Amino acid sequence: MKQLILVRHAKTIQHGYDQDYDRTLTDRGVENAERISLELVKSRINPDLIISSPAVRTTQTTRIFAASCGYHAGSVRYEKKLYSGMQTSNFIRMLNEVDDKHTTVMVVGHNPTVYNFLDALLPDFSLDVPTCSTVVIEFDIEQWAFLGDHSGRITHRWIPDLL
Repeated sequence: MKQLILVRHAKTIQHGYDQDYDRTLTDRGVENAERISLELVKSRINPDLIISSPAVRTTQTTRIFAASCGYHAGSVRYEKKLYSGMQTSNFIRMLNEVDDKHTTVMVVGHNPTVYNFLDALLPDFSLDVPTCSTVVIEFDIEQWAFLGDHSGRITHRWIPDLL
């Protein structure tokens, strides 16, 4: 069994789109990330690999989740293409290449790509993905190489406004 935790970055400042890469989290975004990351801990879901977009807001979100889960922030793997709109086929290929010693992988990214990844991995996905949405997906596989389209099942889903 393999698990994927897919996280959309937390709430950010609403201005500065000309400096999009450098936008930071709001106080509410920090609070939301802290609350949802603690829900992961309560559910005993801990990533053994975290992959994140290198944009400031995703890096901030990732560090909050990593701290809550006891994951060393220096071990986070940053993928530039998660910021620039990675295609779902490349996302699945990236997961297919994860070392099988990793059972639970967290990926922190942006919309619309987070929504597109969920749509590709889950059958009939049509849920909203607001900021800091966190979805845990299980795959009935022993090797990441066997992960394919629409093969996952949601086990947990957290949205800040519903906590």
